[in-house]
Amino acid sequence: MSETVIPLLPCRQLDDVLPFYRALGFDVTYRQERPNPYAAVRRGGVELHFFGVPGFDPEQSMGSVVVVVPDTGALHAAFAAGLRAAFGKVPVSGIPRMTRPRRVQGTSGGFVVVDPGGNWVRISRRKEDDAGEPDPAEGRLARVIAAAARQADARGDVAAGVKLLETGLARHAAAPPAQRLPALVYLAELRLRTGDRDAAAALLAETAALELTETEREALADDLAAATDLANRLDP
Repeated sequence: MSETVIPLLPCRQLDDVLPFYRALGFDVTYRQERPNPYAAVRRGGVELHFFGVPGFDPEQSMGSVVVVVPDTGALHAAFAAGLRAAFGKVPVSGIPRMTRPRRVQGTSGGFVVVDPGGNWVRISRRKEDDAGEPDPAEGRLARVIAAAARQADARGDVAAGVKLLETGLARHAAAPPAQRLPALVYLAELRLRTGDRDAAAALLAETAALELTETEREALADDLAAATDLANRLDP
């Protein structure tokens, strides 16, 4: 007999979280308002339940759940498409928000969704499918990015992630443009997450000035697309 574990996560009210999860492709399988607000959502093998707490502050939420999947990139793409269709963009700062898939130092690679209730849904790759630590051929900045992601994405300490990236970029200033670009784009994302639009704009301008071969542009297509998306967010 197989066991089933279903996380229960808090929210201020059900209408805060349910539209968001519908956009991610979840179906609402149950909802009640009395005697207490309670709802259930399901997407494939992932089931989450929510309970409403009047006056609850999402900024203070400690709700967290790990979802292990074989392909974090495919799930992120599906989530992003749903969020764009429902809300016009993928939120990258504040609550709710969603990070990009990337390696995280010491853990399986993945991404994080922070829902409107402030709950962290941590999407991780199965260990047998994990790409592991960055290949040394990718350069030392790849390890800096993984360490920054552990702080900023996995732990929510954006300031620590910014410091790691700034220090790494300064220390490895002679790194090839193709190795600098992912770190610059990630740093711009974190700066935008903190509300520092000027710093984010300067980093994106530095990114745009990098000279890349066509082969490098193809390999860095995801990072270049992320840079374009961030730049569009900075437009008035």
